[in-house]
Amino acid sequence: MASLLKEQQKAKGKRKADAMDVDQASLAPTAKKPRNKQRVLMLSSRGINHRMRHLMNDLEALLPHVKKDAKLDSKNHLNLLPELADLHNCNNTLYFEARRHEDLYMWAAKTPNGPSIKLHVQNIHTMDELKMTGNCLKGSRGILSFDKAFDETEWGKLTKELFTHIFGVPPQARKAKPFVDHILTFSILDNKIWFRNFQIIEKDPLQPNGPPQTSLTEIGPRFVLTPIRIFEGAFMGATVYSNPEFVTPAAIRSAMRRAKGDKYGHRKDAQEERGMRKELRRREEDELAVGKVFA
Repeated sequence: MASLLKEQQKAKGKRKADAMDVDQASLAPTAKKPRNKQRVLMLSSRGINHRMRHLMNDLEALLPHVKKDAKLDSKNHLNLLPELADLHNCNNTLYFEARRHEDLYMWAAKTPNGPSIKLHVQNIHTMDELKMTGNCLKGSRGILSFDKAFDETEWGKLTKELFTHIFGVPPQARKAKPFVDHILTFSILDNKIWFRNFQIIEKDPLQPNGPPQTSLTEIGPRFVLTPIRIFEGAFMGATVYSNPEFVTPAAIRSAMRRAKGDKYGHRKDAQEERGMRKELRRREEDELAVGKVFA
C-alpha cells in the first residue's frame, strides 16, 4: 500500500508540473501589435477672420483625433507650441497664423523634435460656402490619397509622411467611429498642394436597387497650400527646404499698387505733353484781328 501511495503522489506532482508549464507558456509575453497613437493639437493666432475660423471648424469636424486649444497671443514665441502640445498629450501640431487679417499661413509640425512645414493657404472655400451634395458621418475615418508627384521630390516625400501622421485618423481615436465613408485627396499642381474632400458612394442614387457602382461626390472644404519652408525642428531649426518661387502676398500687393501708381504717372505725363503741344500749336495774334481793329 505504501508503494501505491508514493506512485500516486508522484503522478499528482507530475500533473501539477505540467499544468504549471502550460500556465507559464500561456503567460509568456507575445509580440504586441504597434498602435497608431497620433493626436493633433490645433490652434490659431490672433487676428483670424470668419473664413479662417470656419476652415478650422471644418477641419476639426473631419479629424476626430484633433484637440482644439485657445488662440496663441504672441506670434514671435512659436517655441511655446511644443510645450503646449506636450501638455495636451499631442505629438502633432496644426498652427494657423494670420497676418494683416487677410493672409493665412499653416504650420504643420511633429512635436517635440520636428520636422515642421510652413505653408501659405490660398483659395479657401468652406463647407457652408460650397453647399456641395456630398456628406459624410461626423467622426468617421477617411482614406488619404496622395498624388504620385509626392514621391518624385524629397520635400514631397517629407510632406506626404507628415500629412499622413496629421490627417490619418487612428482607429483607436476617442471620437472616431468605425466607418470609412470619405476620402481626402492631396494633389500637386504648379508646385502647390490642392486639398479636396470627397464622399464615397457605393450605390447609384438614381438606381438604389441596381448593381453597386462606386462614385465620388465632393463634400468640402477645399484650399490650396503653397510650401514655403521646411525646418528640421519643431517651429525652429535649420532649413531643410526653401521654395525659391514663393513670393509673399504683401510683395504682390505692393507690386500691384506700384503698377497702379505707374499708370497714374503715365496719364499725368500724357496730360502735360498734350498741354505743351497745344501751346506750341497756338498762333500769334493777328494785327487785323477783331479785338485790335475795334479796340
